[in-house]
Amino acid sequence: MLKKRTNIIVAALSTALFAVFILGLAHSISSGFAGFWGGLPFWIISLLVLAMAVYDLWEDAVKKD
Repeated sequence: MLKKRTNIIVAALSTALFAVFILGLAHSISSGFAGFWGGLPFWIISLLVLAMAVYDLWEDAVKKD
Protein backbone atom coordinates (compact mmCIF):
# COMPACT_ATOMS: atom_id res chain seq x y z
CA MET A 1 0.00 0.00 0.00
CA LEU A 2 1.36 3.38 -0.98
CA LYS A 3 1.47 6.25 1.43
CA LYS A 4 -1.27 8.82 0.99
CA ARG A 5 1.05 11.56 -0.31
CA THR A 6 2.60 9.21 -2.88
CA ASN A 7 -0.85 8.06 -3.93
CA ILE A 8 -1.95 11.68 -4.46
CA ILE A 9 1.16 12.52 -6.48
CA VAL A 10 0.87 9.47 -8.75
CA ALA A 11 -2.87 10.01 -9.25
CA ALA A 12 -2.38 13.71 -10.04
CA LEU A 13 0.38 12.99 -12.56
CA SER A 14 -1.64 10.30 -14.31
CA THR A 15 -4.74 12.52 -14.42
CA ALA A 16 -2.67 15.37 -15.84
CA LEU A 17 -1.19 13.09 -18.51
CA PHE A 18 -4.69 11.88 -19.40
CA ALA A 19 -5.91 15.49 -19.60
CA VAL A 20 -3.05 16.50 -21.91
CA PHE A 21 -3.84 13.58 -24.22
CA ILE A 22 -7.60 14.25 -24.33
CA LEU A 23 -7.22 18.02 -24.80
CA GLY A 24 -4.62 17.50 -27.53
CA LEU A 25 -6.93 15.09 -29.29
CA ALA A 26 -9.83 17.54 -29.05
CA HIS A 27 -7.64 20.35 -30.36
CA SER A 28 -6.46 18.32 -33.33
CA ILE A 29 -10.02 17.33 -34.21
CA SER A 30 -11.26 20.93 -34.00
CA SER A 31 -8.40 22.42 -35.97
CA GLY A 32 -8.48 19.74 -38.67
CA PHE A 33 -11.09 18.72 -41.17
CA ALA A 34 -14.03 18.83 -38.72
CA GLY A 35 -13.59 22.50 -37.89
CA PHE A 36 -14.83 24.19 -34.75
CA TRP A 37 -18.50 23.26 -35.04
CA GLY A 38 -17.72 19.68 -36.02
CA GLY A 39 -15.36 19.30 -33.08
CA LEU A 40 -17.61 21.00 -30.54
CA PRO A 41 -19.47 17.81 -29.48
CA PHE A 42 -16.13 16.11 -28.87
CA TRP A 43 -14.97 19.09 -26.79
CA ILE A 44 -18.11 18.87 -24.64
CA ILE A 45 -17.71 15.13 -24.12
CA SER A 46 -13.99 15.56 -23.40
CA LEU A 47 -14.58 18.21 -20.76
CA LEU A 48 -17.23 16.07 -19.06
CA VAL A 49 -14.89 13.06 -19.01
CA LEU A 50 -12.06 15.20 -17.61
CA ALA A 51 -14.39 16.50 -14.89
CA MET A 52 -15.24 12.90 -13.97
CA ALA A 53 -11.53 12.00 -13.89
CA VAL A 54 -10.76 14.90 -11.55
CA TYR A 55 -13.69 13.94 -9.32
CA ASP A 56 -12.42 10.35 -9.21
CA LEU A 57 -8.96 11.66 -8.28
CA TRP A 58 -10.52 13.64 -5.45
CA GLU A 59 -12.60 10.70 -4.19
CA ASP A 60 -9.93 8.00 -4.37
CA ALA A 61 -6.72 9.83 -3.52
CA VAL A 62 -7.47 12.97 -1.55
CA LYS A 63 -10.70 12.30 0.33
CA LYS A 64 -9.97 8.64 1.09
CA ASP A 65 -9.20 7.99 4.75
